Amino acid sequence: MRAILLSGGIALLLSLIGTRFAIVQFTRLGYGQPIREDGPTTHLVKRGTPTMGGVAIVLSTVVGYFAAMLLTGGTPSATAYLLLFLLVGMAVVGFLDDFIKVVMQRNLGLRGRAKIVGQTIVAVVFGVLALHSSMADADGVTPASDRLSFIRDFGPHLLGGSGPLYWAGGAVLLTVIWVMVTGTSNATNLTDGLDGLVAGSAALVFATYTIISIWQSNQRCGRTGLEGGTCYEVRDPLDMAILAAAIAGACFGFLWWNASPAKIIMGDTGSLALGSVLAGFAITSRTELLLIIIGGLYVMETVAVMMQVSWFKLTRKLTGTPKRIFRMTPIHHHFEMLGWEQVTVTIRFWIITGLCVAAGLGIFYAEWVAGI
Repeated sequence: MRAILLSGGIALLLSLIGTRFAIVQFTRLGYGQPIREDGPTTHLVKRGTPTMGGVAIVLSTVVGYFAAMLLTGGTPSATAYLLLFLLVGMAVVGFLDDFIKVVMQRNLGLRGRAKIVGQTIVAVVFGVLALHSSMADADGVTPASDRLSFIRDFGPHLLGGSGPLYWAGGAVLLTVIWVMVTGTSNATNLTDGLDGLVAGSAALVFATYTIISIWQSNQRCGRTGLEGGTCYEVRDPLDMAILAAAIAGACFGFLWWNASPAKIIMGDTGSLALGSVLAGFAITSRTELLLIIIGGLYVMETVAVMMQVSWFKLTRKLTGTPKRIFRMTPIHHHFEMLGWEQVTVTIRFWIITGLCVAAGLGIFYAEWVAGI
């Protein structure tokens, strides 16, 4: 518990100081955020606001985690290294995207194909390593499971066969991991459109995974008196709690400067990194489908965009006149177009996130109680 508190506290402090430093430096370098021309007119005042603030979140998380481990005499686990790889690896992809935006003043950043290639490389490398037997602990538990999961694993072992069946199962697992990592990172990227929206919601979500990981550590299989129906077969849950606390702390620290009116924007550097490591936590904690509930806000934002694009294309094809379901997507812009203030939208979306994480925790705990 001491390491969890230290990790979150150090990351929070470093993020508060580091983000302020980033504001000064990025402003001096002229790394200002370009604004989409077809967006809400109220966003035009944000043009030139320093971006790439996600660098402060990522660095604060990494330093906070390792500092906590050093101060408590702990040893970083394989799971923590893999999650940090996701965080830093996707941050690099996002940084390249942001850098192109601010240097070339092109709001689209990286070409879509190049971004997908970068995301795919990070996701597949993570998946291969997380599933590999060399990453198993003394009990034979690997960071990622070869089964699907909701709160625990279910279904067949996809790596249980041999020959072609083994490789086919591996392909399915890597596809699932790729979809989760790229999908969640893109979802948080879509959500990052209002001051403080992603930073505040991510802090709540990672605080939730801190609680889940602490519970899994206390109820881990192999501990005295715990039976298979109530214990969790998860590798390194305590280490995951320490890292989740660091990310939550870094997001809270960043939020101090990112709250409306934002002094800095996290950019793709932060949103892609946070989304990918969130998927990583769901995979390594065996809560893959539960993430749909815990990350309900990001699901809502993504589904709204998919509905808007699909309906636009369908009506254009059928009637020749494209129509829209929402005034603008991502959906937070729809509410802005209805006349809601940005702060109002952000706070209400935080409330939605709070309800989602509360529901997720409730389901997680209820499943454990039902197994007693």
